[in-house]
Amino acid sequence: MIQNIKRTALFILSLVFMNCGNAEKDAEENNNVVTAAPVKTVLTADQQRDLTPDAIVALLKEGNQRFMDNDLTSRDHSAQVRKSALGQYPKAIILSCIDSRVPVEDVFDMGIGDLFVARVAGNFENTDILGSMEFACAASGSRLVVVLGHESCGAVVNAIRDTRMGNITAMLANIKPAIDSVIDFTGDRVAENPAFVHEVCVSNIQNTISDIRSKSPILKKLEDSIPNRLKIVGAVYNIETGKVEFME
Repeated sequence: MIQNIKRTALFILSLVFMNCGNAEKDAEENNNVVTAAPVKTVLTADQQRDLTPDAIVALLKEGNQRFMDNDLTSRDHSAQVRKSALGQYPKAIILSCIDSRVPVEDVFDMGIGDLFVARVAGNFENTDILGSMEFACAASGSRLVVVLGHESCGAVVNAIRDTRMGNITAMLANIKPAIDSVIDFTGDRVAENPAFVHEVCVSNIQNTISDIRSKSPILKKLEDSIPNRLKIVGAVYNIETGKVEFME
């Protein structure tokens, strides 16, 4: 009987030690989860001033690579909301299409306070968007304007098709000049030809950049007159791969 009691006691002790070991292992794993992920804070005014347009393009390219690698930066969004409440100092303003497949901040792995984002179908400029860009760059210190088009853009496709419906007709009129600007294209100039749609997408970005410079003396002066103060660039997002190609 004494032997049975001893065996029972040893069995209970072994269970206790086993559970303690598992608890320690779980605690260690939990600690690793908490401490391993990097957390980004919001940009400050001094950090914004120290950035050059080319440095920001490089940061956007690095962020896009993380996006493609499914390695997005861990961020404490609640903390970012609190820290950005008293002011904002974004690096850049991105003019993007409204397409739901182009989540701008995620595409560049940017967080709260990093970017101004303006969106309109076909990523063209108008008076309101130009005013928003001037606010972002002249008033709030952003140092880069990116006109971001994307492959398979529905607005571009429907501009090529000459779609006419409600206010869409007037909206597409902003994109149609890009069709005529595609001159040296030898393939079928139809919406069903992805190569032609791509060329019109690029042409539309180029026309938009030209219009920004011609219609906003404020932005043109910032770009031309002050070294490393502002750059206006174009880029194309591939909805199949997640890759952003900058038009250098």
